[in-house]
Amino acid sequence: MTDGLRSADRLLERREAIGDLGDAMRLLIEQATATEAPAEELRRAADRIRQATAPLGEQVRRRGRLAGADDLRGGVRMYNPVIGAGSALAPPVRIESADGTATGFCTLGLAYEGPPTYAHGGVSALLLDQMLGHAVTSSGNPGMTAQLEMAYRKPVPLLTPLRLTATVHHVEGRRVTATGSIATAERPDDALVTATGLFVALRAGQAQELFGSVLADDRESRAS
Repeated sequence: MTDGLRSADRLLERREAIGDLGDAMRLLIEQATATEAPAEELRRAADRIRQATAPLGEQVRRRGRLAGADDLRGGVRMYNPVIGAGSALAPPVRIESADGTATGFCTLGLAYEGPPTYAHGGVSALLLDQMLGHAVTSSGNPGMTAQLEMAYRKPVPLLTPLRLTATVHHVEGRRVTATGSIATAERPDDALVTATGLFVALRAGQAQELFGSVLADDRESRAS
């Protein structure tokens, strides 16, 4: 029992450290995107960043291995590019989901800019694909995205609190259909972008073929 508690404590400490590093990287990206500093300062910063990142590259996982701090069945994905606390790419989005619905909140910084002052359309697709996936999973019918249809009604403003929603509408065997939207938190009923997604549950053989190695890692980490 003591070893188990120590292992849990170490995992919690590692996740906290990953989140701390993620916060620092997101700040770096946002500041680097917004800075108007002179070229000399940019070069000095680049040198310092390379020095800081070198030790991180001494111990890395390869493709096909699960991140040590992740828990697939527990829904913990530390480096997910939408919700991952350790991902420099993630806003991150805070999502609550249950019974086939999901609600999320985030603010997109200048690093996500497409048209000046607004978010890149691909970022909206990324966010809504994640939201739909959470809704589908919470309905008890998890699956992978088979089709995603987007409708861009108005541009999504940067540096503005956003509200994201998703709802499952239809389940037929292994196929689940869900819809979602992005709006500002101030005007949640005025959809800026909407999406309809078709998700399909994997058969056991398909899951093993695609994710066999990471599923094995997940089982080992939960057993240890």
